[in-house]
Amino acid sequence: MVYRWRITWTMLLVVTVIIFAGCGAQQSQGLPTTVPATEATAVSQPTVEPTTIPMPTEVPTAAPTSKEKQKLTILSWQAVTTLNPHLATGVKDFNGATVILEPLARYNENDELVPFLAAEIPTIENGGIAPDGTSITWKIKPGLKWSDGSDFTIDDIIFTWRYCADETTGCTNKTSFDPIANIEQIDETTFKITWKEPNPNPYISFVGSAGMILQQKQFANCIGSVANTDAECQAANLAPIGTNAWRLKEFRPGDTVIYERNPFYRDADTVFFDEVELKGGGDAASAARAVCTTGEGDFALNLQVPKAVLEPILKDGTCDVIAGGSTGGVERIVINFANPDPALGDKRSEPDQPHPFLTDPVVRKAIALAIDRKAIAEQLYGPTGAPTCNLLVVPASANSPNTTCERNVEEAKRLLDEAGWVLKGSVREKDGVKLVVTLQTSINTLRQNTQAIIKSNLAEIGIQTYLKAIDPAVFFSGDPGNPDTLNKFYADLQMYTFGPSSPDPQSYLEGWICAEVTSSANRWNGNNVSRYCNPAYDELFDQLKKEFDPQRRMELAIQMNDLLVNDIVEIPLINRYTPAVKLKNLIGPTFNTFDSSLWNIATWRRIP
Repeated sequence: MVYRWRITWTMLLVVTVIIFAGCGAQQSQGLPTTVPATEATAVSQPTVEPTTIPMPTEVPTAAPTSKEKQKLTILSWQAVTTLNPHLATGVKDFNGATVILEPLARYNENDELVPFLAAEIPTIENGGIAPDGTSITWKIKPGLKWSDGSDFTIDDIIFTWRYCADETTGCTNKTSFDPIANIEQIDETTFKITWKEPNPNPYISFVGSAGMILQQKQFANCIGSVANTDAECQAANLAPIGTNAWRLKEFRPGDTVIYERNPFYRDADTVFFDEVELKGGGDAASAARAVCTTGEGDFALNLQVPKAVLEPILKDGTCDVIAGGSTGGVERIVINFANPDPALGDKRSEPDQPHPFLTDPVVRKAIALAIDRKAIAEQLYGPTGAPTCNLLVVPASANSPNTTCERNVEEAKRLLDEAGWVLKGSVREKDGVKLVVTLQTSINTLRQNTQAIIKSNLAEIGIQTYLKAIDPAVFFSGDPGNPDTLNKFYADLQMYTFGPSSPDPQSYLEGWICAEVTSSANRWNGNNVSRYCNPAYDELFDQLKKEFDPQRRMELAIQMNDLLVNDIVEIPLINRYTPAVKLKNLIGPTFNTFDSSLWNIATWRRIP
């Protein structure tokens, strides 16, 4: 059974979902800019030995069998680096974890909540949600097992909350668990979550990619600062025991994950594939060709490929394109409000070290005015993306009409001139500080071409730009010891895609409050990567957390989006409609706005 929302976001009065198809605002941006050639510095990927997980000591009496072993091959050019979703910063790692771990419920292709470990979705009508918003009561399916044969219990759910709620753990999904005051077990299959304050977003915890549940037995000693440093915890992060249809067989971080059947899975006899291989590395275009041209893969994720390359691959019709409306992800430029100068040593990019010129709103405004979104969309993205002025684009009703992003190079120059940034040669400077920036992103042809356009745009207004491209397995990893992660942000500007993980944007918008600022204190796992801190924004967020009226919630969310955009905290570029592809005989994959593309992988099958 699935449940839909009756209003725009998850609210206490809802049972049905409005299906949202978000789209970016189309803006006039001036003439396109030709894509210049670019050079990029890649970060090498370290060699890691494969990780294996031991066989369970207890074997079921009736394991599913098949005459011919069936293997599912999934291609992801962004390779998986961890299988613990609560220490992950990239969608690639959520995908890798999804094959093993599960939440209570997930969002399907229609933005409906579907029970997974839960027996049903709590509502006011069935008594699961308190009318005053103070609690939610979940029932889990009876007889659930972990892949090691042990019982799944409510203690595992309580443990996952405590694991993520501990500030020293560095849980990247902490905002999904922060509203919880207590979890009380009622019986073997029923538990009640009591919120710290009345909660208008009752499905914020244990739902979707951010809500996957860890086994207490395996991670019991991994709460706190040891989560990503202790050897036992590192081993658990690379080989979690799960409840989904497969368990880990072998893992080469930054390369390949191989999964085998979980004989303890509750619906093991319905699972078609005996083995799943998630291959990482390479590039998105090669992944598309491997499915659509050579048939070497069954499914390819996240085809962030320039339109000139992607269109010929897809035109033959030898594969099916999995696409829908907005992915809920906006490709954006993130501004670093902290100083990334290497000369600062351990204080580099710490929030108490203000950036020497990006804290100047005039410089940020000039950068936003100079960027040619129209050229990026038309020359590079084509049908896979549209220019947008907003950071919040889903649901469609949250797409603010109050923001503008027309390109205006002359206005950008005027602002810089008036603020005293004098053009000397080809670069502007003021008080001995030169406008020279480093723009970093992950290695991907589409992103490198976008970097090149932006470099050319900024040169027009007297800002010199150095480009840096980082292996996506490194850039999107949560490794606190790696200097090139997006959370460390050892650059002035960086570019990637991010979006809400549910129809309610509360957790997404929490990513810019002062308490979430990323720093060494939270082992670089705070969600506020830009190090932006504005009491006015925090006040709006506090109102959003307490507001039950759907129209007022919408108004607050739009206000928060407008503040971020107009204060140039981040510069939205493209509302992405990035497709995936599958072989025609692979049945099951769907488009998904708010969850992993692998959300229903246990139901996939191959037909003759």
